[in-house]
Amino acid sequence: MCYFAVMPGYGQFCSIARAHEAIGRRWTVLVLRELLCGSRRFNDIRRGIPRISKTMLSERLQELADAGAVVREQGDAGPEYALTEAGRELGAVVMALGTWGQRWLARRAQDEDLDAEPLFVDMQRRVRRDALPAAPIVVRFEVDGARPRFLLLKASEVAFCLENPGFPDPLLVRAKLPALVAWWRGDVSFLEAKRMGLEVRGPRHLAAAFPTWFDRYLLADVAQEKSRP
Repeated sequence: MCYFAVMPGYGQFCSIARAHEAIGRRWTVLVLRELLCGSRRFNDIRRGIPRISKTMLSERLQELADAGAVVREQGDAGPEYALTEAGRELGAVVMALGTWGQRWLARRAQDEDLDAEPLFVDMQRRVRRDALPAAPIVVRFEVDGARPRFLLLKASEVAFCLENPGFPDPLLVRAKLPALVAWWRGDVSFLEAKRMGLEVRGPRHLAAAFPTWFDRYLLADVAQEKSRP
């Protein structure tokens, strides 16, 4: 039989303290972020948080369920997780935290410990389908010399794949991960990212249109401020 340690509480009546006990543990806010962004299945949530273990994700989802923020439902293809009214209200908290981080924390992607998977997840869910070419297209991504990824772009489906799903792939995006992150996060313009080593190779009209196919990171337009004493 396994026993999980119960973390001691703050011992305070204050609702700020009580809320932090409920959602302030490591990974919890990122689990909420994924749910708020539309992920509902366990593996989809984990794709956006690749460094969380399966055991830890299960614990965090259960804690959110215990707090009344999440419910577990049976979907057509297995269990799914959905935010309750209380969970959806936490969206304002998550957005405020993200806005603060985007505005006040230093942003230098070259110095950050980054994973590519959360970036690919966010790019996939922020494709502007109305801006895509009429015919299906695949974009090949070669990032930091890792195994190529193939982004399928068509009106009815958007997905990152490990193999080309069978459509033309006239565009190649080649980059160091920090350059791609810096553009996506709004740290630099697309032109500045190209100066950092981001390349888009292929027919000129498609290469020029590539950045218009996405709504960048949700907080990309939040300007960075310098912290003052």
